[in-house]
Amino acid sequence: MRIIALLMTIVLLISCKNTSEEKKPNADNAITETSENDISKQNDSLIYPEEKHFKSLRQVTFGGDNAEAYWSFDDKQLIFQSNFKGWGVQCDQMFLMNANETFKDKQPPMISTGKGRTTCAYFLPDNKHFVYASTHLKDEECPEVPLRNNGKYVWPVYDSFDIFVADLEGNITAQLTDEPGYDAEATVSPKGDKIVFTSDRSGDLELYTMNLDGSGVKQITDELGYDGGAFFSPDGSKLIFRSSRPKTDAEIKEYKDLLAKGLVQPTEMELYICNADGSDLRQLTNLGNANWAPFFHPSGEKILFSSNFEAERGFPFNLYLIDIDGKNLERVTHGKTFDAFPVFSNDGKHLIFSSNRNNGGTRDTNLFIAEWQD
Repeated sequence: MRIIALLMTIVLLISCKNTSEEKKPNADNAITETSENDISKQNDSLIYPEEKHFKSLRQVTFGGDNAEAYWSFDDKQLIFQSNFKGWGVQCDQMFLMNANETFKDKQPPMISTGKGRTTCAYFLPDNKHFVYASTHLKDEECPEVPLRNNGKYVWPVYDSFDIFVADLEGNITAQLTDEPGYDAEATVSPKGDKIVFTSDRSGDLELYTMNLDGSGVKQITDELGYDGGAFFSPDGSKLIFRSSRPKTDAEIKEYKDLLAKGLVQPTEMELYICNADGSDLRQLTNLGNANWAPFFHPSGEKILFSSNFEAERGFPFNLYLIDIDGKNLERVTHGKTFDAFPVFSNDGKHLIFSSNRNNGGTRDTNLFIAEWQD
């Protein structure tokens, strides 16, 4: 699933091996004053010299693991998930923010129930409701997060996840899925007519679409392997997603054995693209390692994604652009640890993403908003 469990695995690896050698430019220039000059200096200090697509960069959160931030349709607010214990949560819950807010000295309102574990909140077109997945119906406590199986990194696909609709006060107004097994990773088409999500109701982790009220469920993918983290193109006509497609007998057995335990292995994934009805499916990347967290560029002609394909030891993860025909790969970020979960605002002017930059050598992963320039 698109969860901070994976992020935490990576952060643990990075923190143990790379803290002493990583040097952040002006990492201690945190915002302590409110003047425009000081904010401008802090913005500049967060951008590496090679990061030409960032006109400015603002840090939003300052502790815990924060990710999966998604814009409202009017770009005025965002919902994100966090496990920051300073905000009184033990595992990922959903929080609401205005687009111009930062949370160094204050806490955003929590808009999930605070029960179970949550993931993947996405605004509905009315900007007053959102969809998200939660495990709270099975257990109000946080489920365990296994990070290794037989010495290999894994993350869980909890069979207790279902998809819900809630208002911005946190009241659940509808339950969209009630099939046995995993239902999560829901995102909404910019056209405002469809939801895409991942489910194992067929016995494998496949993509499905449904109407906003949960009706009209249609299976989109049907090949063995984990298909997830899907997003619609700006015009709603295409889907981009990540997939681990086992090929050899040994890979297939390992995949099936892990899935039977409610686990997947996230270390080998490539990006796939198809029409919104599942037709014209094709592999977009063939880079090796983990290529994931894809999101369409506002033009609809490029994909921004996170990858460690250039890494020898599993890190760093950086952001890359690639054309939808697989050409013109371009590196966007130049960190030494972790940049992922990039999401453009609907007007294309801003990008929010998660990063380990400027965390003072801790394991914190924070949200950053960039002014984007092509």
